[in-house]
Amino acid sequence: MSEGQWWFCLKHMRVEPEQGCPNKDRMGPYASEQEAAGALQRAAERNKAWDEAEQDED
Repeated sequence: MSEGQWWFCLKHMRVEPEQGCPNKDRMGPYASEQEAAGALQRAAERNKAWDEAEQDED
């Protein structure tokens, strides 16, 4: 793994190093390429948990 920061580009649906698309089109930064690759999965899991928590409050 390379050192530095990594992002997941929402426009191109791929992991990018520091030099890449504008930050408005990316999720991150992440400490590793592997973490950035899991960005969408983590976001989906968090969204599901938040939705379930909201349903429990109703």
